Amino acid sequence: MSPVKAPVDSTPMDRTGIHQALPRIGVVLGGGALKGMAHIGALRAIREAGITPHLFAGTSIGAMIAAAAASGVTPDVLRERALAFKRKDLFRINHVGMIMDRMLSRSIYLEGPLRALCDELVAEGTFDDLKTKLLVAAVDLERGTPVVFGRPGFRQVKVRDAVYASCALPGFFPPGVVGDRVCIDGGTMDNLPVEVAGLDVDALIAVDVGIANVPLAAGVAEQGFATIFMRAATMMMHEMQQATLETWKGPPMLLVRPPVSHIGWFSFRHIEKLLELGYTATREALGHLLNALSAPGGIYPRRLMRIEVDRPACTGCGLCAAHAPNLMALDEEQKAYPMLPVHEFSPADGGFAGCCPVSAISVAPIETWDEAGARLAQSA
Repeated sequence: MSPVKAPVDSTPMDRTGIHQALPRIGVVLGGGALKGMAHIGALRAIREAGITPHLFAGTSIGAMIAAAAASGVTPDVLRERALAFKRKDLFRINHVGMIMDRMLSRSIYLEGPLRALCDELVAEGTFDDLKTKLLVAAVDLERGTPVVFGRPGFRQVKVRDAVYASCALPGFFPPGVVGDRVCIDGGTMDNLPVEVAGLDVDALIAVDVGIANVPLAAGVAEQGFATIFMRAATMMMHEMQQATLETWKGPPMLLVRPPVSHIGWFSFRHIEKLLELGYTATREALGHLLNALSAPGGIYPRRLMRIEVDRPACTGCGLCAAHAPNLMALDEEQKAYPMLPVHEFSPADGGFAGCCPVSAISVAPIETWDEAGARLAQSA
């Protein structure tokens, strides 16, 4: 793959689709607890492609890894630290608080280990002290509003404080104080902060870990309140994020979704696998980067997908048609059908299929004419 450099002083993209100079590329890393280890693999692939990001942005663990990258920590160093990561490095039960304060305890786990990890990976100082632009998404708990540290008016705060707050999952870790604000995990409102990151760049590479879909989780109701809470949080974050992506009007975006939904939020047994999944998915997606850069907008990669409905299974509830009225409808027998069976979809499309409560809708890739011709020629 040819290197695609993105210096800070490059000229913005001509919206006709022609680049007058090398583009400013922003890298956005989403939240996902330990699934976020896939971000390290993604950064490795981006570095190998010769891409120098104009800015980094992130939420929760994505904010921590984005901040480490903006601080100059290389993917190789992050990988080494990830492989040595242990449960005690992050999770230590807040025994005293839970015994003494009971229902008034601020969190299940102690603040110290997460703070120490932020101090280890993130440079000291404020956002103005960083050489590379950084945006960290959090939520102001008292005001009930999102806040993006690193934007104008929110730069004169300690980067480490902002990163801790963005990682402070409610109930799991105590809220963080950033300047004069009490803040919690940015995923509460914006798990993939592409909208604000898109303000200052010509294109985005966004890496979504964990909530591209919500897979079946049989027996989750018997696995304790923490698991139930995370399941509910996953569903809420998925819906909010999909709403942003399905109405995307910003610069062209390369959306990378490593296949990590089956891995637990707090699984330490799959770190090496997560690193590899993030690297492989990003490396593959980067093959479509030039297509994205030549476009005035939209989400990439794009490919032809076929929509099919299992008519006997369809109950006619109409959720698919309500969710995607431009794609799905109900026939005279109140059965769902695709208005056009083949569409060109990005990774952000096709979410309506997951709304079906009986899983009667499938969306699967099909070959393009070029791919089919190449396959036939090869087999001849």
